[in-house]
Amino acid sequence: MAQKTKTREIIIHESQGIFSIFRKQGTSKEEYDFTGISALRQLLSNEKARILDVIKTQKPGSIYRLAKILGRNFKSVMEDIKLLERFGFIELIEEKTKNRIRHKPEVVVDNIIINIKV
Repeated sequence: MAQKTKTREIIIHESQGIFSIFRKQGTSKEEYDFTGISALRQLLSNEKARILDVIKTQKPGSIYRLAKILGRNFKSVMEDIKLLERFGFIELIEEKTKNRIRHKPEVVVDNIIINIKV
């Protein structure tokens, strides 16, 4: 069975000289409202693109392993992972190993569409 392509859409509205960012994922998730174009920059930074690439290509078994592959601090990677998860770009899959639970990151989108309405 072919896997369905998953798309996330970010819509940016201009109103009275201010950009507002809305994220719509479909019917099952809440809609988030942000003000300022800096929120979009934060979401689509080079580091987050690297994270998505490493998760997709190398499939690390945990966030700790992802941080090691990236050569970054665990806390910084975790903050980026939380933001990517909040927007629905990745999911954390719980896996139990011995007496520990680890969270395996998985990319769940194939496309990101950005619409700017002026």
